[in-house]
Amino acid sequence: QVQLVESGGGLVQAGEPLRLSCAASGRTFSSYAMGWFRQAPGKERDFVAAISWSGSTTVYADSVKGRFTISRDNARNTVYLQMNSLKPEDTAVYYCAASTKFGSYSNVYDYWGQGTQVTVSS
Repeated sequence: QVQLVESGGGLVQAGEPLRLSCAASGRTFSSYAMGWFRQAPGKERDFVAAISWSGSTTVYADSVKGRFTISRDNARNTVYLQMNSLKPEDTAVYYCAASTKFGSYSNVYDYWGQGTQVTVSS
């Protein structure tokens, strides 16, 4: 069992940065690939970024490529999402997730956090 807690969400203006954190507890953090997803009101949950167990491999949604960076600190059991050049369309609830597989599909992820709200004003 893995428990995930996101933090760092908030209200920012377009163009500003924000960093999300996801702290994990439970079983060995480094055994899991980690991902970030987001869900805007009235829309489905979408993939944002994922990082492999060691952090050596990352993948991003086209919509955030070049603006967002996913990273992890296995010593701190934490995964981060650095979001730069934020746009109003980035407004959503952001979720972190853990999986024994590496990928961008939500159905491969076994554990989910409760989400943190990110609101970008224009």
